[in-house]
Amino acid sequence: MKEFYKKLSDILEIDNIEDSDTLRDFEYWDSLTVLSILAMLDSELLISLTVEELDECITAKDLYLMVEGKR
Repeated sequence: MKEFYKKLSDILEIDNIEDSDTLRDFEYWDSLTVLSILAMLDSELLISLTVEELDECITAKDLYLMVEGKR
């Protein structure tokens, strides 16, 4: 989980992420961020998510659990 949150925080340009953080509340959350997250998941974790699946994730933990479910 720590490694995943580190990658996510790098994309969002923040220091750290908590389980309960709402993704859309981050200052840099936009369509480019969504594409960057999807690209990171695909290239680094070999996990493919759709934009719709990512939109279903409200919190950082939701996204983490979705990614883990695809492993």
